[in-house]
Amino acid sequence: MTEKMKLEDYITPKLIFVNENFESSDDMFATIYEKSLDLGYVHNTFLEKIIEREKNFPTGLQLEKMGVAIPHTDAECIKKEFVAIVTTHPVTFVSMEDFNQSVAAEIVFVLGLKEPHAQLEMLQSLMGLLQNSEILAQIRKARSAEAIVTIVKTNNI
Repeated sequence: MTEKMKLEDYITPKLIFVNENFESSDDMFATIYEKSLDLGYVHNTFLEKIIEREKNFPTGLQLEKMGVAIPHTDAECIKKEFVAIVTTHPVTFVSMEDFNQSVAAEIVFVLGLKEPHAQLEMLQSLMGLLQNSEILAQIRKARSAEAIVTIVKTNNI
């Protein structure tokens, strides 16, 4: 049995965006793309593919106390695996449960994973976190990338 995937193994302070203010999800994706491309984490197809995938397979999720989103793209766009975390003034995403509903996402986890099974494992790992409104509130209130890393590591996510 392999060890469970952990969020803390895939996050880097350079891809944590704290208390941002984006015009749209596309605007947010462009910012993440530019930073992850500079770091050598993605191919130049990443931006186009993540926008396209989000249109076809929306990832907004309305939780009890806030909206979140978990966008991801195809493995061939990724050079080095990562999970970017964004805390933001609400950005509109379409609900993954009902395409007619929108979700005002305040926390976004952008998955950059190479293996299809890794995406599933990471989603399962994130589901545990998404059910913990206390930890999500801590992440939302955090004022630095380092604080978010600490919250994730302290809670063994």
